[in-house]
Amino acid sequence: MVSPPLPLTGVRVLDFSSLVPGPLASLILADAGADVVKVERPGTGDDMRSLAPADFANLNRGKRSIVVDLKDPTATAVLEPMIAEADVLIEQFRPGVMERLGLGYERARSLNKRLVYCSITGYGQSGPLATKAGHDLNYLVDAGLLASARRADSDGAPHLPPTFIADIGGGTYPALVNILLALRAVESTGCGAHLDIAMTENLFLWHWWIRAQVDLSGSSGQPGTVHPAGGSPRYALYAAADGAVVAVAALEDRFWLRLCDILSVPAQLRLESADAGLVRAHLADLFSQHIGEHWRSLLHDVDTCVSVMTTPEEAFSHPHWAVRRTFEETASAAGRRFAAIPSPVHRTFRRTDERLAPDLGGSEPRFIRGDDGGENPAGDGGSR
Repeated sequence: MVSPPLPLTGVRVLDFSSLVPGPLASLILADAGADVVKVERPGTGDDMRSLAPADFANLNRGKRSIVVDLKDPTATAVLEPMIAEADVLIEQFRPGVMERLGLGYERARSLNKRLVYCSITGYGQSGPLATKAGHDLNYLVDAGLLASARRADSDGAPHLPPTFIADIGGGTYPALVNILLALRAVESTGCGAHLDIAMTENLFLWHWWIRAQVDLSGSSGQPGTVHPAGGSPRYALYAAADGAVVAVAALEDRFWLRLCDILSVPAQLRLESADAGLVRAHLADLFSQHIGEHWRSLLHDVDTCVSVMTTPEEAFSHPHWAVRRTFEETASAAGRRFAAIPSPVHRTFRRTDERLAPDLGGSEPRFIRGDDGGENPAGDGGSR
């Protein structure tokens, strides 16, 4: 029985990006069937290749790679025929770089009016910050998001996030949404678009409620008063006797009152109008009387929205994810096999064959047509 084509079968993506935002976006497109050709610099390739092998392999499985020196005057002769055939182009340079290389949007559009040209930058294609250099942490700071994570019990200092919030939440996902919308629009209009994806700008959505607070009161509040950052004792972290962290997120009354019943919290401290500092201190004292495993066992089967912090190793090996086959896919790098990062693409719409990350420059500078590779357009490359 022949499997139905995947949603993005036949979609050709030319990816000039590196590190996280663009490569993760093109990975998800590849998971849904797109033929992704990664353009890399001679010698070193994507900066991610210099890190742990698994890092590159995870973000680039199922893609192909070509090596092109973009500063070489002959580069356009290699790339322009591919741009003419591509459905999507992803680039992550600062504004003006692609134009200087002779590969800017206007030139690309003259070659292919249906092209969806996606530019991912820190601050967008226009405005006084457009050419400013930055990375994830800079974008979090410049969007005011990190300041919102300040805590009153740590001298107002925020903690460094454990992952790339701006890259993924402000870059990858907005890029994906707009690429898919643009591809849909091309079907009816026949015209592509230039997508201006500004990672910092997209972070403002992440604290929309703070913008509303500023508009109403003129202030975002003192450290620790922002609701998701410890402003409410119902949504906070507490230390158990052994140092384990207990995460309380009992926002709704039904969860909060159930937790209060289990902990025998005095009636006056259960009220929404109760002094937040007193409630927090009382809960902190209660949770400090027992180890984390006590709280895990006590609250595991009760709907209170309370969890005891787990390590990444514990989370990865939890039987729940085994049942859901979350880490079932495999990848390979430097002779080692490991669980590939889970794809957000639903199983119904994603490829199930094992795919490897490409060797540097391991492909011909062309797209695979529908009759060349079917469902497995990236089967020719692989880093072992």
